[in-house]
Amino acid sequence: MAQPVVRTPEVKVALSTASVYPESTATAFEIAGRLGYDGVEVMVWTDPVSQDIESLRRLSDYHGVPILAVHAPCLLITQRVWSTNPWTKLERARAAAEKLGASAVVVHPPFRWQRNYARDFVDGIWRMADETDVRFAVENMYPWRYRDREMLAYAPDWDVTNDDYRHFTVDLSHTATARNDALDMIGRMGDRLAHVHLADGSGSGKDEHLVPGRGNQPCAELLEKLTTSGFDGHVVVEVNTRRAMSGAEREADLAEALAFTRQHLATASRVPGAPGTPGTPRP
Repeated sequence: MAQPVVRTPEVKVALSTASVYPESTATAFEIAGRLGYDGVEVMVWTDPVSQDIESLRRLSDYHGVPILAVHAPCLLITQRVWSTNPWTKLERARAAAEKLGASAVVVHPPFRWQRNYARDFVDGIWRMADETDVRFAVENMYPWRYRDREMLAYAPDWDVTNDDYRHFTVDLSHTATARNDALDMIGRMGDRLAHVHLADGSGSGKDEHLVPGRGNQPCAELLEKLTTSGFDGHVVVEVNTRRAMSGAEREADLAEALAFTRQHLATASRVPGAPGTPGTPRP
């Protein structure tokens, strides 16, 4: 009988620079190169290096690590990064992606208090997507919870599948926080799923970003589905290593996440025509 062989689909696995926080953007490039990631996703935040295209280009060249995606500065702590105008932020993210050779810009839906931005967000993302080959992949979020209260912090909706976007990012830590069915959400995204933030969560109500396999999300099932769905985007490891007691412990977590991702992206198959396969003549 023919022995199964391991085939790895052409899906690149990147490291989010947010995964090394509180270490720097530069440290993320160094670790990604050392561990063998296929590239990085740059989280644009308060680190000046993350905001500077030439600095990022030099880091990419020096470590031999491509920049595969740019995460626009959409967080509460980045409200003043690259302007206070959210559309300017997205324009600068697109320009950075184009100049750095990244294929995707990750963007969150607006906060509800950004009323004008939220009102035009869906149409505005379509307009921006029409102007570039870079994919604007809108990311699923979650309700904010405090004790027994729930606040809808995002507009038009934290569940981005309720609106019409050309491309989506799915984040499995966010599906855990929202306590919704990740595979059902992925099914609704269909072939518009263009980007994956791989992390795990326990459904505790906090955005945990655990190493894949340490929570209850279907991380393995998602990765295995990507191999048969025609997915042509990137998988980005976006985990929280803030509690790591040392650099070695942080790297061990990131190495484990990479090994998990590559293991479940690999699929077992038989080589057509291999000797011993039923119906194949023996030599």
